Amino acid sequence: MSGHSKWATIKHKKGALDAKRSRIWSKIIKEMTVAARLGGGDVNSNPRLRTAIVAAKAANMPADNIDRAIKKGTGALEGFSYEEITYEGYGPGGVAMLIASTTDNKNRTVSEVRSLLGKYGGSIGETGCVNWMFTKKGIITIPKEQIGESELLEIALNAGAEDLSPQKDYYEITTSMEDFETVRHAIEAKKLVPSVAELTMIPQSTVALAEDKARSMLKLMEMLEDHDDVQKVYANFDIADEVMEAIASE
Repeated sequence: MSGHSKWATIKHKKGALDAKRSRIWSKIIKEMTVAARLGGGDVNSNPRLRTAIVAAKAANMPADNIDRAIKKGTGALEGFSYEEITYEGYGPGGVAMLIASTTDNKNRTVSEVRSLLGKYGGSIGETGCVNWMFTKKGIITIPKEQIGESELLEIALNAGAEDLSPQKDYYEITTSMEDFETVRHAIEAKKLVPSVAELTMIPQSTVALAEDKARSMLKLMEMLEDHDDVQKVYANFDIADEVMEAIASE
């Protein structure tokens, strides 16, 4: 179980039982505000904002909340001034980590991120220490019950996808950053509903974790993503299926 898309799939499954809606909304609102500030409030010309709005609707956010977030970003309404910072560091077992945050107080955020890393056997690093290990890609996962592999492969490749990989319960489609929107639209045009559809950072190599390190790594991922200022966490860990099953059965 590698640390990019499969972690996102775990989160998606947990999300159906997760009652922390206000925290999820808070993160999405920050993302919409920053996206609107950087790229404007027109979703047709701002892919980042368009992706954030899709996430907001998937989280059942009211239209008024979406509209206010966009207006705060464009300056039509008064709001907080957020700064985007990506921290680099290491998790248990030497796992490389990128922690993307959106904050109005970078001193508070770096202190709290450093504390969480240290608590679970990791450490914060210098800028550039692990970023070179990751490449930005689009990841789209489709549950297998929605479509057959050959049909999905044809749709994805015709739209410009780089690869399709069958997993246990779903198909994983990889795209370039530039072709992500085109591929996603082609898939959704066929009435398919992705479990995950996001731009992510995929590692060039992975670090296999034994059960004790895997348990700490998963807890660290959960704690970081529960942090109000953390938007995304990318890591190059790999956990064998039997280890995941042992952890999940506890």
